[in-house]
Amino acid sequence: MSEILEWDKRLLLWLNGFHTVWLDTVMILITKPGFSVPLYIVMAFLIFKKYKAEGWFILMGAGLAILLSDRLTSGLMKPYFARLRPSHEPGLEGLLHNVDGYKGGLYGFASSHAANTFAVAMLLWLTFKKTYRWIGFIFLWAVIIAYTRIYLGVHYPGDVIVGALIGIGCGWLGFLSSQWLTTRWRRRVVIGRP
Repeated sequence: MSEILEWDKRLLLWLNGFHTVWLDTVMILITKPGFSVPLYIVMAFLIFKKYKAEGWFILMGAGLAILLSDRLTSGLMKPYFARLRPSHEPGLEGLLHNVDGYKGGLYGFASSHAANTFAVAMLLWLTFKKTYRWIGFIFLWAVIIAYTRIYLGVHYPGDVIVGALIGIGCGWLGFLSSQWLTTRWRRRVVIGRP
């Protein structure tokens, strides 16, 4: 385990080392939750365009996926593992590139940014993979959001990878939940009890 943690630290320092002044501004902007709002608005439009009133069940599935991924990472894993973020690690002081003094919370394993964005990406991909061939690019968005956390020095690559895997699982569960709700709704409509 100590060898894996050492590789994680080396990979962090290597990835965090690719920084420039203009990219600092871009990365701090991308990592903010509000940055993705336009994407969410477009996705909500596409959901309701295709699924009409049943789109609410997809949004409920997305809400469940985010709730699960966030609670697992921020509510359970971070306090349980209590692994310091790189930005709070005394051994990395002076080696790590931080932007505008941004350090994040004390603990970082696993990344809730990665978990939440990959949860949404997975749910949207499963929802639209047969309708929109380009929807796979949603994972590029999730990767970019996750990479900002390494660039800013607030997560190790391992934090981000584990967060992404949790997000993928939660996105899949959210999708299954939305399908279950939709199926139940359709049955009720067929027998005349909306």
